[in-house]
Amino acid sequence: MAVDPAKLEQFMGRIVGDMGSAISAALVVIGDQLGLYKAMAGAEPLTPAELAARTGTAERYVREWLCAQAAGGYVDYDASSGRFRLNDEQTMVFADEQSPVFAQGGFQVLTALFKDEPKITAAFRSGKGVGWHEHDPALFVGTERFFRPNYNANLTSSWIPALEGVEQKLRAGARVADVGCGLGTSTVIMARAYPRSTFVGFDYHEPSIVRARAAAAEAGVGDRARFEVSRAQDYPGTGYDLVALFDCLHDMGDPVGAAAHVHQSLAPDGTWMLVEPYAGDRVEDNLNPIGRLFYSASTMVCTPASLAQEVGLALGAQAGEKRLRDVLTQAGFTRVRRATATPFNLVLEVRR
Repeated sequence: MAVDPAKLEQFMGRIVGDMGSAISAALVVIGDQLGLYKAMAGAEPLTPAELAARTGTAERYVREWLCAQAAGGYVDYDASSGRFRLNDEQTMVFADEQSPVFAQGGFQVLTALFKDEPKITAAFRSGKGVGWHEHDPALFVGTERFFRPNYNANLTSSWIPALEGVEQKLRAGARVADVGCGLGTSTVIMARAYPRSTFVGFDYHEPSIVRARAAAAEAGVGDRARFEVSRAQDYPGTGYDLVALFDCLHDMGDPVGAAAHVHQSLAPDGTWMLVEPYAGDRVEDNLNPIGRLFYSASTMVCTPASLAQEVGLALGAQAGEKRLRDVLTQAGFTRVRRATATPFNLVLEVRR
């Protein structure tokens, strides 16, 4: 081998950085669960003892945690006073649940997937799938917390307005199906924004539906947002003015069959809002930090979920717009338009 020492040193630097990032995920979850970040948010710089006193935790653990956080740039440290603080940007990411960049859910997902590693390793050998319901329960809660900031920031302010004529229907009163709704966050957001419309969320995962019902009741929209256990291929009802699928079509074993059922369930002038992870059509288009995150999540969650179902098409989280259009065309749709996009999502307007 003709090893370039400079390249090797640079690559090992990246590896050390990645290892530090990976182990930090567990520490971030600890800080979230113990309220350490929220205790620092908006506060004056704190010593480890002061933060421990505020949170009812042990000072020695808190001191080591703070040093690790400061080494990663997750908190600020003032060497002259020996105090730590959470700046405004760090607060948005770690402590503000309403922030559009709140990231705690993502770290929660990471720790769940480490627990699931033995199942995925076994699936690599067998070629079998691992269903969504077979994952550690922290995945379900973490996924909801991860997607919620993005939906809060974009769903009713930019995604729905980008669809032709849909917002007017929702304001007047429309029937909406949210398929693959998970814990119901997207359904509740829409129900709160459009009080004259009615919404039904469908998901095959019963524990998620139970939590979605509770979330709707807590938000005060339980009279207009109901939830049922049902699969995407055969959820009940027809004549929907809007059908929405958020970040889930690629997880389905038979996305063509699911898309065909959407086609059947829509009103003649209805719209399907399909939201999928952002991806280019070629592998080389996705070799970037976001692509790395999505390909990795797809390896651990999305592809195994599809392979656990009938057909097992396994689109993956980086299918790309061209591949998605192929699925929609096979299902009978003739009009597909990219309504809008963010760095994380493609939003397609799909009509008969």
